[in-house]
Amino acid sequence: MKNLSEHQRGILYVFTAALLWSSGGLFIKLISLSAMHLSFFRCSIAAITFALIFRKRILLVNKLSIINSLFYAVVLITFVIATKTTTAANAIFLQATAPIYVLIFEPLFNKTRYERINIITVGVCILGMILFFVGKLEPGHLEGNFIALLSGITFAALFLGMKQNDQQYQQSSIFWGNILVAIVCIPFLLSMEAISVSDLWMVSFLGVFQIAFAYAFFASGLKRILAVEASIISMVEPVFNPVWVFLGYGEIPTLTAIIGGLIILGAIIVRSLISGTPIIKRKFNF
Repeated sequence: MKNLSEHQRGILYVFTAALLWSSGGLFIKLISLSAMHLSFFRCSIAAITFALIFRKRILLVNKLSIINSLFYAVVLITFVIATKTTTAANAIFLQATAPIYVLIFEPLFNKTRYERINIITVGVCILGMILFFVGKLEPGHLEGNFIALLSGITFAALFLGMKQNDQQYQQSSIFWGNILVAIVCIPFLLSMEAISVSDLWMVSFLGVFQIAFAYAFFASGLKRILAVEASIISMVEPVFNPVWVFLGYGEIPTLTAIIGGLIILGAIIVRSLISGTPIIKRKFNF
């Protein structure tokens, strides 16, 4: 690490964050807890870890940061539910459609014209999305796909809300989003049996590393490299997520889902390279 330049460290930090994010699908699949039980432990542990890392910054709150924490809470819960009810590939690729909604709605908020490259990107991504809903779907997959789409829409709303707020309130939105998830999930604990040791260490990994540490790595990396570089490197997450699930869980996504996901990711990456700016600076670092 000492021999690496600041730029190389930035690339390594962002890549590490993306790898940690990509582990979510596999552990959510392997954990025997329900989506709400899993979300309670995952987000409770993440909130504690986040508080230890960022300390006083989590207490900087305003009205918009509270609204953003609500959006983030929905993103967290819907992604877990989607991963539990449809394939991990469908869940992560459909959540990755968030930039589409940003491209559609951001000009309306800013009262600017739609750029041709953004219109083309949206059109190509919509074609990719359609592929997730063709062919034979397993029971529950259709519902899971729509929940994954909701996760993407909410993620886009979170981005737009965070972009309107001062950066100093960023950590508090994420911290309180995790707290909100934990509070919402408390009633579901009444139906829960004892948690196994294997489930406990896996939800601990998700909370500590897949959420809290991954965010810290990404935030540190973004200070050292261009935002567009970070945006493209972080595409490792949706690419590797279904790979880990296949290797560790044996789940095979449909061919149409793979093609659709590659179309979506390809369109977003090409657009970022051509324009020189990312649509979304991944994981709320704007």
